[in-house]
Amino acid sequence: MKPFEYLRARTTAEAVRASTARPGAVFLGGGTNLVDLMKLGVATPDLLIDVSGLPLDQVSDTPDGGLRIGATVRNSDLAAHHAVRSRYPALSQALLSGASGQLRNTATTGGNLLQRTRCPYFQDTSKPCNKRAPGTGCPAREGAHRDLAVLGHSADCVATQPSDMAVALAALDAVVQLRGPDGERSVPITEFHRLPGDTPERDTVIRPGELITEVLLPPGPDGAVSLYRKARDRASYAFALASVAAVATVRDGRIQHAALAFGGLAHRPWRARAAEEVLRGATATDETFTRAVDAELAAARPLRDNAFKVELARGLAVDALAALTAAA
Repeated sequence: MKPFEYLRARTTAEAVRASTARPGAVFLGGGTNLVDLMKLGVATPDLLIDVSGLPLDQVSDTPDGGLRIGATVRNSDLAAHHAVRSRYPALSQALLSGASGQLRNTATTGGNLLQRTRCPYFQDTSKPCNKRAPGTGCPAREGAHRDLAVLGHSADCVATQPSDMAVALAALDAVVQLRGPDGERSVPITEFHRLPGDTPERDTVIRPGELITEVLLPPGPDGAVSLYRKARDRASYAFALASVAAVATVRDGRIQHAALAFGGLAHRPWRARAAEEVLRGATATDETFTRAVDAELAAARPLRDNAFKVELARGLAVDALAALTAAA
């Protein structure tokens, strides 16, 4: 492992100053992904800035009826929080479907959003990878890509974003709060993660020195219900082959509000805008759900070995919408 320095930040301002002064610095929360990448030689920071002790570990109500989630709130605490379970069940379900209990006890909200792809070429420093070493190529396109992207990928990268939590947040219209050398700014979660394009090394829109301080959840529409569904190779502790988060409001058999997001299919959580357009105002029937999901997945460009993910995502989404609208 490459030698590095360690700083335990006492304030958010100190953390931002230290990161801005050292381009090779990385923020450390729970370390459940970062430390693994350091062991593999994928991440080689000069300085670790420990932000786990900052006062960002609370979940609280906002004046408009939403929820404020601090960046260092542990995944297990967030999943168990009464306000999350009662008002945003899709978020609780997504968190509980990710990793193991031990990891959820350590992983943080901010770190979960910043976790990196599990593409085997990215994690193997003996292999070329545009995400890890720009310009070296993407062997996954012709190699082992069964678990990788079918939506939004490019010639330079077919990696997927692994976070379950981020998929639920995308359907819930969450907003990420950032603090950096130029002050504070807000980024909708649907714009926080990037598609790869020709710069796949950039996972997010975070600027140098910026720190995630909190995530804001708006109040849901009256009568809205939500859920999260995930398909994986084994019953626990596995990343999604495909997942879906859905939010809906139904009145008199018609869908008044619909939000849908896919996971496991793209370089970022995939907000299904085309599907939502079909769903809004339509009758809540299996035919409607199938037509909506097909409208979204028409954009899929599967590779040699991962076309099954399109059918898997279609089945997950149709079943989830049926269950959700029945509950609504």
